[in-house]
Amino acid sequence: MERIKRSPQWVEKTFTNPLKEEKIAFASNLWRWLRGVDHSKPESPIDTAKPRHSELSKHPVSGLRLTWLGHSTFLVELDGVRILIDPVWADRASPFSYMGPKRFFAPPLALSSLPNIDAVVISHDHYDHLDHQTIVTLKDKVPLFIMPLGVGAHFQSWGVAEEKIVELDWWQSRQIKGVTLVATPARHFSGRSLTDRNQTLWAGWAFQGPKHRIFYSGDTAMFPEFADIGKRLGPFDLTLMEVGAYDAGWRDVHMGPEQAIQAHTMVRGGILLPAHWGTFDLALHSWTEPVERLLVAAEKANVRLALPRPGQSFELNDIPQQKWWPEVPWKSAEEAPVISSGLPVL
Repeated sequence: MERIKRSPQWVEKTFTNPLKEEKIAFASNLWRWLRGVDHSKPESPIDTAKPRHSELSKHPVSGLRLTWLGHSTFLVELDGVRILIDPVWADRASPFSYMGPKRFFAPPLALSSLPNIDAVVISHDHYDHLDHQTIVTLKDKVPLFIMPLGVGAHFQSWGVAEEKIVELDWWQSRQIKGVTLVATPARHFSGRSLTDRNQTLWAGWAFQGPKHRIFYSGDTAMFPEFADIGKRLGPFDLTLMEVGAYDAGWRDVHMGPEQAIQAHTMVRGGILLPAHWGTFDLALHSWTEPVERLLVAAEKANVRLALPRPGQSFELNDIPQQKWWPEVPWKSAEEAPVISSGLPVL
C-alpha cells in the first residue's frame, strides 16, 4: 500500500486514468445485452493449430517468435527470453465455472506442454486476462510473475511465493537476461468483484531486447500517451494490439479496430498482430467483425498485419496473412465509436 500510495495513478483511494471516463447508461446497455446480436459465436468448430513442445523448446533462429494462444494470451520468444502474456486456460472468462463467456475452442496448447518460461506478464486483473487456476498450475514452474501495482495481492493469496512477484508502476521496468520489460500507460480499469473496482493498476507492456522490440497494448482506450510510448520505447518490430470487445458505450476503456491501427502508428509499430478477439463473446458485435474491420483500416493506412490462427507460431520472415475465419456478416467502420480524448478516428 505504501508503494501504491506513492503512485501518480493513485488518487483518492483508487487508481485513475489521466482522461476521465463518461458515465455508462446501465439500463439501456442491459437491454441491449438481453437482446444480443447475430453471429456472436462461431457456428462451426474452429480449426486451431497445434504447436509442439519439441519445436517450442528450441529458441527461434531469428531471435523472435510469437505464438497466439487465443484472446490476449501470447507466448513471446524474444532474443533468448520466453515470456507468457496474460495466460488464460480457463473454459470461461468468469469467476464461475458454470456461467459466463465460454471459449470458442479448447486451448491449442496444454499447460503441461509449455516450454520453460522465464516470466509470466499480466496486464490487469480482469478474468479474461488473469485466470486463477492457470496461475496456480504455473506457480511452481515459472520463476517470475510481473504485473502492475496491486495485482500481486491476488498472486499471494493463490500461493505464489512473494519473491517471485514483481509489481511495477507505469514506466518502471525489470530486466531479464538482457531483455527489458517496461510497464506502459493504458486507459482502462480493473476489478474482479463488485467491491474492488480500480484497486489494482492496469498497463500495457514494452519488451526491449538487444535485437528486437515488441509492444503489447493490454486493454485500453485511445489516449495521447501512445505517442510518448513510441518516442520513449519504440520503434517496435511487432505490436500486439487490442482490436475486439468494443462498444460505443465503452469508448473510454476499449479500442476498436480503427483505433488499434492509429495506436500502432503512434507507437511506431512495424507489423500489427491483433489481440483480444476470436476467443470469447465479450461484446455486442459479430465474432469476426474486429478482424474484418481491421483489414479495411490496415489497407487504408498501409499497415502490415500478422493473422495467425489460434495456436499458430510464426517468425518475422514468414508472416501469416491468410484468412482462416469464415465469412460472417459484420458492421462497417462507420459505426466506430467517437474517441472522447479528442483524437481522430482513422
